[in-house]
Amino acid sequence: MDSESRNLLEKTLSLTEENNKMLHKIRGVQKREIVWRTLKIIIIAGIAFGAFYFLEPYVNKIVNLYNSISGAEQKLNNSSNSIQSIQDLLKKF
Repeated sequence: MDSESRNLLEKTLSLTEENNKMLHKIRGVQKREIVWRTLKIIIIAGIAFGAFYFLEPYVNKIVNLYNSISGAEQKLNNSSNSIQSIQDLLKKF
């Protein structure tokens, strides 16, 4: 083997080793990124569940208040209809 081929082979070997090191580093970064993404999703889901757990009583109170207001409005509409029907009945007499 001549010296030029040997030098070329040695350069190729050193570049291959350097590429191998970089590829291992890149793969390590990818693994850490997967772990970090998973951890972020778990944290976000935990916060959402915790917020719902602690805010549920307040949300229930608001829903009950809305339902009672809606029920009162329906009662007023029904009573105004009955008053109207009573007034119509009185006009007929």
